[in-house]
Amino acid sequence: MRGVRWRRIASQIGRSIAVWAVSTVTMLALAGLLPDFRLQSDDGDSATRIAVTGACGAGAFGLLSAVVWPLLVRLLLLVPALVLGLLVFFLNGSLLLLALRVNPSGHGEAAPETAVIVAAVMSAVASATGAALAVRDDEAYRRRLHRLATRGRRDQQPCGSAPGLLCVQLDGVGHDVLTNAVGKGLMPTVARWLATADGLPDDGSRPATGPVRPTHRLTPWRTDWSSQTGASQLGILHGSTFDVPAFRWYEKDRGEVMVSNRPTSAAELQRRAIRHTGDDGLLAVDGASRGNLFSGGAGEQALVLSIAARRRSRENRSRAGYFAYFSDPANAVRTALSFVAEVGREIGQSTRARVRGQRPRVGRGGLYPLVRAFATVVERDVVVAAVMGDLLAGRTVVYADLVAYDEVAHHSGPRSRDAEQVLRRLDRSLALLQRVAEQAPRPYRIVILSDHGQSPGETFRARYGLSLGDLVRAGCGLPVPRRAERTRSGTEARAAVRAALRRPVEETAGRHRPSRALEPIVLASGNLGLVSFPDVPHRMTKEEIDARHPALLGTLADHPGIGFLLVRSEEHGGVVLGAHGAAVPLAELADDVGPLAHFGPGAADAVRRTHSFPHTADIMVNSAHDPADGEVLAFEEQIGSHGGLGGAQARPFLLSPLDLSAPVAPGERLTGAEQVHRVLRRWLAELNGPEVPLTTVVAEERAA
Repeated sequence: MRGVRWRRIASQIGRSIAVWAVSTVTMLALAGLLPDFRLQSDDGDSATRIAVTGACGAGAFGLLSAVVWPLLVRLLLLVPALVLGLLVFFLNGSLLLLALRVNPSGHGEAAPETAVIVAAVMSAVASATGAALAVRDDEAYRRRLHRLATRGRRDQQPCGSAPGLLCVQLDGVGHDVLTNAVGKGLMPTVARWLATADGLPDDGSRPATGPVRPTHRLTPWRTDWSSQTGASQLGILHGSTFDVPAFRWYEKDRGEVMVSNRPTSAAELQRRAIRHTGDDGLLAVDGASRGNLFSGGAGEQALVLSIAARRRSRENRSRAGYFAYFSDPANAVRTALSFVAEVGREIGQSTRARVRGQRPRVGRGGLYPLVRAFATVVERDVVVAAVMGDLLAGRTVVYADLVAYDEVAHHSGPRSRDAEQVLRRLDRSLALLQRVAEQAPRPYRIVILSDHGQSPGETFRARYGLSLGDLVRAGCGLPVPRRAERTRSGTEARAAVRAALRRPVEETAGRHRPSRALEPIVLASGNLGLVSFPDVPHRMTKEEIDARHPALLGTLADHPGIGFLLVRSEEHGGVVLGAHGAAVPLAELADDVGPLAHFGPGAADAVRRTHSFPHTADIMVNSAHDPADGEVLAFEEQIGSHGGLGGAQARPFLLSPLDLSAPVAPGERLTGAEQVHRVLRRWLAELNGPEVPLTTVVAEERAA
């Protein structure tokens, strides 16, 4: 045992000397290349003296980076995360200037702007060298990742030997998009897990496999009417999608607009779900929540939106993942360079689409390139690093959300080349997590899933020259602006950026007071629209709406861009309206005939369930859907949208290991995020022993 310890110490010393040597050579090379960086006096020095100066400078910089840098990051916990990402460079440069100042040789100087460059390059080279040497020693590599990723966790407890569960959510990736990407070779890691035709359609899109046996099965599932992250992730993590009718909706009793990706709304939705189920969530027992809208009851939380609005405390570590990640200067350098490259990539891609006259197309200017780069680079890197730490700490269950694809597909299209490039990079992240899981102190079962898909199509405004709000105003006899106003697009990435910047919550959207007493509030959630009359305290009936605005419901139902409406009825309880006067009571509603004939199986049940929610809007409006090409018409500025019924948006996937029980019995459908929650709970019980008997979990599934 003592011999092993001494060998470990000797190995560590050897690696440190090697990193020091490489850093010295790097500093000498930069001194030769950069005119404002010198390692010699004005009179000139011998080569030996310059080498000693470089070695002392590199050593001093390395020590300051190891000792002072974590303290600086800890002092900057109140600085917004993205600002910290920029400060990294300046602070790193300051450490280099300090290292040159305390250099025993007394020589060496650099201009401040040059010091930033030198420090960034040296940090990256030192980190890469140390990682490369550590990788040769599996145990050393595991210790290094564990130390970096779990820095600051004082309450670390030894993990058990039972397998853990890692769930990675690929936000917005539909079942068909995934199988298409696997067939085209864009996601080799997923293709390797599936390996054979099991779980893949027999359409010639299978990857070449060979003798490798599959390790995972692919199962599609169907969302509720509200096919968006707020409802789906709340159901997956907390077991309830009750009273979440859309991405955003107006609540008459509170006089507020709820928005799923607003921190205050997310916190309220989480409280309601816990009250509704009587349970803290899927991650309540030794769990970690990373990059999600909701905590799932996890004790370890980072980048979780539902706690982002609270003041920072020991219990509120929403942004802790940023600081744990940026505490390594090399991480900041690598992510910043990738961020700049992604901004350039988006500008180039959007310019090419505009020059070619690509249709459909939405505006991608303003801050969007920065938002996209945040989602596809910063959020991805920080979340993946946090999950690596959770795996190496041996946590029982981890749930992480990667929003990169969803953000890009909204603006470029679900099957665009831009979105396919994002899928390729996400697959590399999955491969990295799999490799780290192999170094973890306990085995892990890796589950990949999505919360919804996306349906393509041009916007309602682009096709008809007016917004849904304009159409509603026309039906109410109110004046319509000559130019249709753009409906702002709300995505998970934009909310994450606001939380990272610690910008105030958008309360201007929370309390909505129309300019006129009879003016309705019109909200959009993808291709789902919601119309509410705030001066009426209850949910209006069809009869009341017709009495107030006789032309409104007919104007909406007969418009070619509208698929169907849902309204309350005094006579039938609820009724679905379609074109040419079609009116079907909910009790008689069917999937294969009437207004819902083109919206697929399960549509009628989804509409009936939404009708039962306390905060369903006075008029629920679903856009038209073309089943031939799967297109819908978004009421937001998105050419890839989700939030309602129609097309691939309601068909996400669940990719699960074969050594876990099948999600559903053969011939059955996996329907609704609440059922996905019960499946994940069952798997946790299988792996770690249930807190309630496994038979009870299965019985609850069957009863539901």
